[in-house]
Amino acid sequence: MTPGGAALLPPLSLSSARVAFTGRAEGDMGHGGDPVTSVRPDVAARRRAVVDLPWTWLHQVHGAGVVRVTRAGDGAGTKADAAVTAGAGCAVAVLTADCAPVALASREGVIGVAHAGWRGVAAGVIEATVAEMEALGATGIEAAVGPCIHAECYQFGAPELDEVAARLGDAVRATTAAGAPALDLPAAVRAGLARAGVETVNDIDVCTACSPDHFSWRARRETQRQATVVWR
Repeated sequence: MTPGGAALLPPLSLSSARVAFTGRAEGDMGHGGDPVTSVRPDVAARRRAVVDLPWTWLHQVHGAGVVRVTRAGDGAGTKADAAVTAGAGCAVAVLTADCAPVALASREGVIGVAHAGWRGVAAGVIEATVAEMEALGATGIEAAVGPCIHAECYQFGAPELDEVAARLGDAVRATTAAGAPALDLPAAVRAGLARAGVETVNDIDVCTACSPDHFSWRARRETQRQATVVWR
């Protein structure tokens, strides 16, 4: 681990998979270089300290693209916002500050991970990820929602809020601690999971904007990123 102590959250068992949610204690997991082609050596070392397997990391673009991973490290740097695999020894990862990381796993050994900001959930990234997992033979998929910004800290413009609500329902509408219109991002993720037929959802229930143990662009303009990694 980097200076800052032990892992903030212990690895989570999710169906057939293991899931790690990092935070400030583990250090910046961002690429530290060209996001398409390289990972800086110090970043690579921090990633290995979390999961010592080749990571499939993504050039995230806030869309609904999903990468299928057939070998460890396959597809790293691809423009997409989710990755799935049926292979053992593969670690699929997304990087977040305030967007929601969503880990997924099935009893058949198919695993996935999605980067779900408001544009991603509106674009259907969660449903697309589940569909790709099902195409690989997954049934009975379980999900875990990692640290992300919560409604009390997420003031949101009316047109964008209407766009998300039109797709996922009015449960995504909320208010900030100051009473301004807000997006409930965890609720939006749960709605996407429900639309995809995922019934078992574990929520870590940590707001990145409130938590001193996590990076947040929205609250503190931090450029560092935490990671969510799924492997088996």
